[in-house]
Amino acid sequence: MQLGLIARAQGARLLSLAETDSTNDEARRLIETGERGPLWIVAARQTKGRGRLGREWISPEGNLYASFVFSDFPETRLAPQLGFVTGVAAMRALGASAGQGSFKLKWPNDMLFDSAKLGGILLEGVSGGATPVAIIGIGMNIAHAPEDLPYPARALSDLGAGAPTAASVFARLTDSLCAALDVWRRGEGFDAIREEWLRSAHGLGERIRVALAGSETIEGVFETIDATGRLMLLTDQGRRAIDAGDVLVGPRAAGAGA
Repeated sequence: MQLGLIARAQGARLLSLAETDSTNDEARRLIETGERGPLWIVAARQTKGRGRLGREWISPEGNLYASFVFSDFPETRLAPQLGFVTGVAAMRALGASAGQGSFKLKWPNDMLFDSAKLGGILLEGVSGGATPVAIIGIGMNIAHAPEDLPYPARALSDLGAGAPTAASVFARLTDSLCAALDVWRRGEGFDAIREEWLRSAHGLGERIRVALAGSETIEGVFETIDATGRLMLLTDQGRRAIDAGDVLVGPRAAGAGA
């Protein structure tokens, strides 16, 4: 694994591991010893990979498992915007390295390939004293897609002989994240990031189902995301702003109750 030329020119560093429990956990340990980034941590394998809400992230060799330690932002309240910045960067990297296929972003943190899950973003914040620090975790199915899930999943290897490797996607991702962060400008350019994110949004303008905390599932038209990143859903009872939840796709969407 190597960083892209732009990432290297902007001072990013790389820690490449054969195996770790979780690249986000490795990042957290380094932050506790004073690391503030910009640092990429990438592993060939994870033994305890995890996604949002502590869900298991199956981590066979050949896929992409990476975390970025980043502290160049002034306020903790801006950290959630980095998930959207990373989503934009992922779409740029996939377009440049894979080209074919339909790649979309599913609110709040998933990447889709032809409406099946391709990867996810796990954003975590760490108190760095006076300086807020973010860990941006990215997992992407490159060679293998997990099976026996309640939703469809795909890997870039489905593209056939011309499919990119984890190394080529990673190099492009490191450069595209630099470019997206330059647009974001420590929060000043979030409107531009939001607009680009929406251009790749799965289900925008369509009727979707969203699973909330507990067992509640609501249905409505996905209107937009607002200036803070909340999903704006037009339901039969009126407009509703959703701070956290899962947009359902595949069998989960078809079988979910309201």
